[in-house]
Amino acid sequence: MLPAILSAPSSSTFPLNYSTISSSLSSSPLLPVTIGCRTSKRRPTHNYSLKVQASSSSSSRMIEKETPETERPVTFLRESDEGSSGDDSSKSNSVRARFEKMIREVQDSVCTALEAVDGGAKFKEDVWSRPGGGGGISRVLQAGDVFEKAGVNVSVVYGTMPPEAYRAARPVDNGNAKPGPIPFFAAGVSSVLHPKNPFAPTIHFNYRYFETDAPKDAPGAPRQWWFGGGTDLTPAYIFEEDVKHFHSVQKGACDKFDASFYPRFKKWCDDYFYIKHRGERRGLGGIFFDDLNDYDQEMLLSFSTECANSVIPAYIPIIEKRKDTPFNDEHKAWQQLRRGRYVEFNLVYDRGTTFGLKTGGRIESILVSLPLTSRWEYDHQPVEGSEEWKLLDACINPKEWIC
Repeated sequence: MLPAILSAPSSSTFPLNYSTISSSLSSSPLLPVTIGCRTSKRRPTHNYSLKVQASSSSSSRMIEKETPETERPVTFLRESDEGSSGDDSSKSNSVRARFEKMIREVQDSVCTALEAVDGGAKFKEDVWSRPGGGGGISRVLQAGDVFEKAGVNVSVVYGTMPPEAYRAARPVDNGNAKPGPIPFFAAGVSSVLHPKNPFAPTIHFNYRYFETDAPKDAPGAPRQWWFGGGTDLTPAYIFEEDVKHFHSVQKGACDKFDASFYPRFKKWCDDYFYIKHRGERRGLGGIFFDDLNDYDQEMLLSFSTECANSVIPAYIPIIEKRKDTPFNDEHKAWQQLRRGRYVEFNLVYDRGTTFGLKTGGRIESILVSLPLTSRWEYDHQPVEGSEEWKLLDACINPKEWIC
């Protein structure tokens, strides 16, 4: 996923990274027994620089380094950004400005909710800027009482993409990529939350807005824009009521705008978070969309806002319910194996990670989605019929969780 822009969808944290209510549980683990609506039939802040090769030139150039800042700015937008009149009201009403305001509010609300759930640890914050324009706020909570690692990033970035990065960001244009470097603007919020308890699920969300300007060798070409994002759930064990709750909240957000959105974006999520070399999904899905510009821009801005604001009601009840469930070493080992799958997807397939690395994104933000610990065990096969097997089966054969 994109590091909050340059970092995903995925799963990732987009700079753009392009990437949690009930009483205490009994002393024995509460294991789930059903898995869906149908039965499966198949088994300190640093500065970074990165050289990128532009296809229009044989020489490489340095991406500008991030500069650490001591205070959050009111806005990361350039003074000249947006609005033909150039006045303050025009800029503040632009899509860029309103999207930035939204993602920063989401970052604040999610971090406040997570700190309340964790009860001990606080987020460490790094603010950074780029000399060419833009910047971001990276927040990470580590080694808490509930969360092993939680990252919530926002970024607003201006830059120039070499053609190969443009293809990573927008593969639908693979056959028509412009020959020269392409100026871009990207803004997004991206988060991945890894709880300690193996019965408490990981969640990822990422919402972003992207624009490309005319390539330098094609002046006058039209500006392109699109929205992308999603929220998905990655448990190590299945509790059907949790997964149904999560998907119901996502469906509710989608249905406020278009009844076709949830089934369409749910399938898109299942298809996107697919680990091809394993033949399985990373988790139990949610919603995912990208390259959306075939609806009214104001509608898509409102839709992205609704989806981002649905994260807290979708996740907090689940994490509150599961964070204190008793577990043993075998449960923890299985969680570590599933986190290994998480790492594989993010590093091999996630568009946000690819885009971030190819455009010189802040590496700590790009890779904040990775867990502190993971596990790879040779040829591990869960016992058929076990709770671990049921999770794997659901990752191989996506379920319709809302009947």
